[in-house]
Amino acid sequence: MIIMINGAFGVGKTSVANELLRRLDGAMLFDPEAIGFMLRHIIPQEMKLDREKTGDFQDLEMWRPLTVEVAKQLRETYGKDLIVPMTIYNKDYFNTIHGGFRRIDPETYHFCLVAKKETIHQRLIERGEEEGNWCFQQTDKCLSGFEDFRFEQFIQTDDTGIEEIANFICKETAVKSINN
Repeated sequence: MIIMINGAFGVGKTSVANELLRRLDGAMLFDPEAIGFMLRHIIPQEMKLDREKTGDFQDLEMWRPLTVEVAKQLRETYGKDLIVPMTIYNKDYFNTIHGGFRRIDPETYHFCLVAKKETIHQRLIERGEEEGNWCFQQTDKCLSGFEDFRFEQFIQTDDTGIEEIANFICKETAVKSINN
């Protein structure tokens, strides 16, 4: 099984993913940001394609296929369910990764955590982000992008706690959590 936890920066993806990891025996966390950081580190700026020079590693051509391939290798090598927190609001990128995950495991679930802009910004401040930084700048793009139906199933998080969200995801995926 692969559980994608999507949403804007600061909406609670990592907290929910860690709660699911605590509850689900035989699961592991796979954060595609690590692939993006690696690619950003090894591809010199002058070598990047023009369309890749955006400051967002998701625009690197290699990021999407590598994200899917690493997920595939993790599943094949370790046989664990994957919990994948990521912010991915670009429809084409989402289709590539979600479709790739479904080819790896048809039991792939996608949940998009949503909240009001004010809630997201407050959470970013609480986690120590500097007001106005890159995460804050992405909020409007994320909220606009997530209005598309393909990002369903939506989970409203403004007034919903991490445990309640994890309970909902476990119910929707028919998983009995071990530490609930």
